[in-house]
Amino acid sequence: MSNEPIKKSAGRPRSPQSHQAILQATLDLLAQMGYDRLSIDAIAAHAGVGKTTIYRRYRSKEELVADAIESIREEIKIPDTGTVWGDLDSIIENAVQTSLTPIGRQILAMIISAASSNPKFAQVYWQKYLQPRRAGFHIVIERAKARQEIQTDIDSDLVFDLISGIMLYAMVFTPTSEPISAYIRRAISLILK
Repeated sequence: MSNEPIKKSAGRPRSPQSHQAILQATLDLLAQMGYDRLSIDAIAAHAGVGKTTIYRRYRSKEELVADAIESIREEIKIPDTGTVWGDLDSIIENAVQTSLTPIGRQILAMIISAASSNPKFAQVYWQKYLQPRRAGFHIVIERAKARQEIQTDIDSDLVFDLISGIMLYAMVFTPTSEPISAYIRRAISLILK
């Protein structure tokens, strides 16, 4: 008799098509019924998969919704144009282009609504998606400090939070007739004086 451990088979491999169907069903149903009325049962039925298929991938509705939202956004890009304003302009343009589409505005409204009424969703979204963007932004600010373009005592996390707030405000309320990217850049210039 052998003393070698018995290897368990990994089971059936996960289907990329099922995963994509789950994400798309989540987005479709979010648009139709909103976050609060959304259920794993409804997502499974709409995607044509079993609930267990969803629960193998996601621990909660909050995690699935956050992943579905991010699936239509671009990857985190850390620009390196050689100047802080070149990098910031790149970040602003990317954020504005992603968020100013009809689906982008709808998703932005859903994120704000869901996060304000569901602390668990807010925490998942913060950890999985905002924190990595904040870390990328930190790199941009640290490079600018090294090039002596900005003060060395600037808190990159606070600047990220302020810029995020300005972007959300500008995208929701459109407070000026100038392009949103110009408004955001003008506001950031007050922060980074």
